[in-house]
Amino acid sequence: MPVAIEIAPGVRCYPGYLDRAGQEALRDEIGAVLAAAPPFAPRMPRTGKPFSVRMSNCGPLGWVSDEMGYRYQATHPETGTPWPPAPARLKAVWAALAPGAPPPEACLINLYDATARMGLHQDRDEAELSAPVVSLSLGDTALFRVGGLNRGGPTRSFRLASGDAMTLGGPGRLAFHGVERVYPGSSTLLAEGGRINLTMRRVTKG
Repeated sequence: MPVAIEIAPGVRCYPGYLDRAGQEALRDEIGAVLAAAPPFAPRMPRTGKPFSVRMSNCGPLGWVSDEMGYRYQATHPETGTPWPPAPARLKAVWAALAPGAPPPEACLINLYDATARMGLHQDRDEAELSAPVVSLSLGDTALFRVGGLNRGGPTRSFRLASGDAMTLGGPGRLAFHGVERVYPGSSTLLAEGGRINLTMRRVTKG
């Protein structure tokens, strides 16, 4: 297993966790997921303003956002069909990076183009906060920003490249984090460019 770099307490990065062959295999599996659960544009609660990131999900539950708020649900918000199963490859990554945690129930698939951003936020819509958030990056490199438990606290930025994994657990489970920018053309993994971020979460109490 690649060596973990602790960015902040409980926030660990695993550079090069997936080799090129693993990235290509996972890319193709996620492509099949997106064919069954087409990407949609989540919207901000109350205002209805669309995110700059498009998304989908796989697993028993999926995260959605619209005028009614943030939530997890078992069906796609536009097609009404259940989310596709998560690839076994993703479950294996969870087992390796979140040993002892109950199995993940949702994998968010965030799709970034060259202009997409993700503002500082906490992942706190889950009932089970003892399990970490486990993420994988595919495609173009992103400049990721992480802070502490308070929005106005100091932050640190670092790059996440294709194949890198990251976990937010323990004291870092509720750390504020976001994506400042994506570097177009920094990876050849995705034919059309852009970045895919896969974020696995346990939602209910395990």
